[in-house]
Amino acid sequence: MNYKFWTLVFSVGISGLSQGMLLPVIAIIIEGEGISSTLNGVHATALYFGVLLISPFLEKPMRKYGYKPIIVIGGFIVLASLLCFPLWKSLYFWFVLRLLVGIGDHMLHFGTQTWITSSEQPHNLGKKLSIYGLSFGVGFMVGPLLANLLEIHISLPFIVSGVISILAWSLILLLKNEIPTALEDTKENTQINRYKSVFIIGWACLIAPFGYGILEASINSSFPVYAIRMGYSVDEISILIPAVSLGGIITQFPLGSLADKIGGKKVVPSVILLGSVLFFVTSFFEDNYYLLWVSLLLVGMVIGSIFSLGLKYMSEILPYELLPTSNMLFGVFFSVGSILGPIIGGNIIENFKGISFFTVQGFIFLSCALLIISFEYRNAKSKKLLT
Repeated sequence: MNYKFWTLVFSVGISGLSQGMLLPVIAIIIEGEGISSTLNGVHATALYFGVLLISPFLEKPMRKYGYKPIIVIGGFIVLASLLCFPLWKSLYFWFVLRLLVGIGDHMLHFGTQTWITSSEQPHNLGKKLSIYGLSFGVGFMVGPLLANLLEIHISLPFIVSGVISILAWSLILLLKNEIPTALEDTKENTQINRYKSVFIIGWACLIAPFGYGILEASINSSFPVYAIRMGYSVDEISILIPAVSLGGIITQFPLGSLADKIGGKKVVPSVILLGSVLFFVTSFFEDNYYLLWVSLLLVGMVIGSIFSLGLKYMSEILPYELLPTSNMLFGVFFSVGSILGPIIGGNIIENFKGISFFTVQGFIFLSCALLIISFEYRNAKSKKLLT
């Protein structure tokens, strides 16, 4: 594993830290102002609207200029935005900054994951992507702990996260740029046609980032509000939230290795199905702090790595030349899930007080699992008919 790989992995870890800090910190501040949980959830979607906004414009410049410029510009946008949060406490101003963080983070993730999936050998790609996901998970787990800095000063979480981001951004500058394999310039090979090809061949692999987006945004944006209304303190919440990321860290590498051995198409639907069951179980323990922490840890162990597993799954069913396009769509589906997660969570908390937050999550992931299983079943049936 070379310097390039570890630099990319480290930069993604710092990105995870900034995202893991931002979601709960803003949610706690807004809740403290007495603003509704629905508006709180809508505000959290700014990060992911940024992803949707920038996604259509990334593939072409990356194919022309390479991976590094995309990553460097994205890292700088995130860094500058984080350092601007303390300047003005305003919902509208913070919404714009979250939008910019989403744009920068997606540029960084799109560049790094495409660089890795396009340059690593297929036989150990699952392990490499598990390390990639592990790094993000560690950062995302540590991020919510910065919420405790709010007790010292409201600006401190943003400043600390921004200073740490400077290190990752500066390391990327030392990498030698590479450019994706050129595509034939034909009428058939347009960006729209590449989108269609990804959907036709492998729409099921896009369910993994969609589900992970719901998981990440719901746990980090809606759950803090839900937990506060259940009577948990900010200190307790800052320990509960990282349990999901910790679970993902524990099993990230083993599940990645398993995907290398038996295939992502078997691992991904299995873990999502099991995750849905664990969410249903968690709903019975939400009043007990210790059992809730253990339940969230188990949820994370099962589905905390579905994003990187989904990348492995994608590499199995899509041709090499479509990987940049599919990586871009990965970000789009992740952001759609991340937008829907807080909106659904906020509405459930506000308007359906008798329904558990975790029961809703269970039904969402059960639906995701069944969609992938149906896709694989039809694929298997089609192959039998052709033989």
